[in-house]
Amino acid sequence: MIVVGGDNLIDLIQSGQSDTVISFDGARGGSAFNTAVAIGRQERAVGFITPVSNDSLGDFLASEFANSAVQMLSARHDAPTSLAVVTLNDGQPGYQFYRQGTAERQINTAHLQAQFPKNAKVFHLASLAIIDGQDADDWAAFFNGLDGTDVLTTLDPNVRAMLIKDRDGYLRRLMTLFKTVDLLKLSDEDLTWIFPGVSLDAAFDELLKVSDAAMVILTMGEKGARGVIGDISVHVPASKVDKIVDTVGAGDTFMGTILATLCGQNALSRTAIDAMDRETLTALLMRAGAAAAINCTRKGCNPPRLAELE
Repeated sequence: MIVVGGDNLIDLIQSGQSDTVISFDGARGGSAFNTAVAIGRQERAVGFITPVSNDSLGDFLASEFANSAVQMLSARHDAPTSLAVVTLNDGQPGYQFYRQGTAERQINTAHLQAQFPKNAKVFHLASLAIIDGQDADDWAAFFNGLDGTDVLTTLDPNVRAMLIKDRDGYLRRLMTLFKTVDLLKLSDEDLTWIFPGVSLDAAFDELLKVSDAAMVILTMGEKGARGVIGDISVHVPASKVDKIVDTVGAGDTFMGTILATLCGQNALSRTAIDAMDRETLTALLMRAGAAAAINCTRKGCNPPRLAELE
């Protein structure tokens, strides 16, 4: 089983405004939530270890897990669902997050140890979970504690700069994860935020110095993706898209497809990744890019199902 940990929330996106009313459309979200859905839709065993709220918004999230064959590994929690509110000013989005005391933050190391399945092959950690608070420290401690075990650790920081109040503290936590992670995926925006003031190539070189990951992947939107395993480095172009509706969840779909594909190849181990050749790495990145491109032709995060990729 692939175990996913991290954020689950509702995106409230401004859809209209009058003199008396402002309206929002609600969509399921959270990087970890989206990644788990992408894996489940590709028919690989996946479990979500973060608690989901018992409220009506939690029901909305849980219904998609059921639809996408994602197993909820933790009991539902009475704390409310996290919210991300997206408002528009002259077409430009602004974000506000409401996560204090919510269900997704009801995490500690004892809970993670108790709920983590014995048959887990992978632990994937994502985004908001590692930003701040005791729960962020507990996520990191659990993740780092898997170093040297048979569980493949994977990470997608999906940096949300507007939420990071303590940059130094966040980077210290992130660097500990970089040292123990087996498979690391970042976007070009993540990388330039982590290593500011240098070119993308220089930042990527710096990342390779500070991370002990067996595989490092950099997604670059319309410029494609780059992957490195040891001395092997490949760059694949972005998949063609006739019409982009939006890019919400494209990176999460990419990451979920990487994990689902490795699962299908029986390659969910550091040893298997180390043995991967250039052609296999190229095909892996191309398949993930194709899945992300399909997602971009739809509104919101709506990853493809397995039949759409075959």
